Amino acid sequence: MNGQSQSQYAPAAHVPLIKSPSLRVPRPVEFPPDIHPLPDSVTPYFVYPFTLEPHVLTVEASRRSTLAAHAARREAYLKARVEEKERRKREALRRIAPGFEPQATPLVPTKRFSGVPAQPGSSGEPGPQTGDNGGHKRTKSVMEDLVDQLAALDSK
Repeated sequence: MNGQSQSQYAPAAHVPLIKSPSLRVPRPVEFPPDIHPLPDSVTPYFVYPFTLEPHVLTVEASRRSTLAAHAARREAYLKARVEEKERRKREALRRIAPGFEPQATPLVPTKRFSGVPAQPGSSGEPGPQTGDNGGHKRTKSVMEDLVDQLAALDSK
């Protein structure tokens, strides 16, 4: 080679590669003269200001009390809804069967005293028997009671 120390691409180094009127080389960025340079250490900027602490704690306490009040009100509302639903169900059941209570013991019919003494030999009906037929006791049915009461009224 001839003694030149220049590169073979030196003449092409200043030739723009894109020759389009819509494109241009941007201007270099100029920094303002009053720019603040970054410090060597940023740890002094991470100091926590404890002056906000009382404000945050009072806001948090009031928020928690508000949430507790809302939760209590919601629980009371849900409980009232369940109780109202159960009350309506009990009322519907009482319309069908008066005196019915689902949590109580089953209803057992009781015999009311009518005031008319039952006479075992009258009206041809056998009274309660306590014979030797297995130890069973025969009770009168509702119809037999009604017939006995009507017979007693007719005899007066």
